[in-house]
Amino acid sequence: MSLKDNIEMIRQELNSEEKFFEKAVVTERFIKKYKKAIIASIAAIVVLVAANIAYEANEKSKIKEANIAFSKLALNPSDTAALSELKSLAPNLHDAWVFSQAIANKDIEKLKSLKHTKALIVSDMAEYEMATDNSMLAEYASKQDAIFRDLALVQGAIMLLNENKIDEARNSLEKVSKESSLEKLVAILMHYGIK
Repeated sequence: MSLKDNIEMIRQELNSEEKFFEKAVVTERFIKKYKKAIIASIAAIVVLVAANIAYEANEKSKIKEANIAFSKLALNPSDTAALSELKSLAPNLHDAWVFSQAIANKDIEKLKSLKHTKALIVSDMAEYEMATDNSMLAEYASKQDAIFRDLALVQGAIMLLNENKIDEARNSLEKVSKESSLEKLVAILMHYGIK
C-alpha cells in the first residue's frame, strides 16, 4: 500500500467517525428535547399493557365462575343463588338457561319475559315458541327479522291444511324462501297436500 492510499483510508475513517459522533449528538439533542414525551409514551404503553392483562384475567375469571354457576344449575335447576350469580356474570347464558327451563316446563310467562332480552337468538326463539302455542305463526312470520320465518310459514301452512284452508296454505307456502332448507318439504306439500 502506498502512503497516499493510507492517508485516504485514514481520512475516510475519520469522516465516518465524525459522522457517527454527529449523529450521536443529534440523537442526544432529540432525546433531551423530547425526554418527557418519550417517558410519558413509554409509561402509557406499560399502563395499557397492564390494564389489558388485568382485563383479560378478569374476563377469564368471570367465565370460569359463570361455568361453575351453570354447572350448579344443571345439577339443581331450582338453585336461585346460582341463577342470580349466572345472571350477574353472563346475562346471555342466563337467558338461554331460563329459555330452556321455560320450554321444558311450558312456562309461557317466562317466555314472555325473554321477548325483549339482549340475546337476539333467545329473544327470537321465545317469540317463535309463543307464536306456536298461540297459533300466531303468520304474525311471527310477517316480521322482517324473524329467524325462524320459513319454519313458521310451513308450520302455519300445515295447520291451515288440517283446517282444510287450501288457498291460505298455498299462499303461506309460496312465501317460503327458495334458498330455505325447507324448500323440499314445501315442494312436497305443494304437490301432495295442495291440489
